Amino acid sequence: MRDLSTSREGPLIGAGPGVQTLPPAVRFVLRGGEPVRAAAQRALGVPVAATPCRAGVAGERAALWLGPDEWLLLGTPADAGIEALRAGALAGLPHSLVDVSHRQIALAVRGPQAATLIASGCPLDLDARAFPLGMCTRTMLGKCEVVLWRTRPEEFRLEVWRSFAAYVAHYLAEAARGMN
Repeated sequence: MRDLSTSREGPLIGAGPGVQTLPPAVRFVLRGGEPVRAAAQRALGVPVAATPCRAGVAGERAALWLGPDEWLLLGTPADAGIEALRAGALAGLPHSLVDVSHRQIALAVRGPQAATLIASGCPLDLDARAFPLGMCTRTMLGKCEVVLWRTRPEEFRLEVWRSFAAYVAHYLAEAARGMN
């Protein structure tokens, strides 16, 4: 079976202008208490947020707060830092670290209408005052659960389950057509 976690080509999606598939990434879901959060932060060299709905970034790595004891860790396919967590940085601490790289892909939604485009199918207030830079959360887009992260003032990253990526891209393309 082909290794989808490092595949250079994503699903065949017609994302349209302002929406593009991002390069492959390594993704882990980390679950654990405060000692696990602190150990992961030391091992990765990235802020692992204790503040709800915030992302920490350092270089090519990111840690997105998904719940009081849950983070989505993102890195490049060659990222040795996340492997260090697996190799022992969390030894002796009750935790769960699950590789979900194969499960999802990332889409970027960019441009001055990015928030409006996503809001066409998302119940959140995406105004920069309500959903500022660095904020992230699980939410719905159309009929699909996504992880939404504002990475720049006019850019969002959507983490989407691979099997729903085409649906999300086509949904956004149709919404963009309706905005013109």
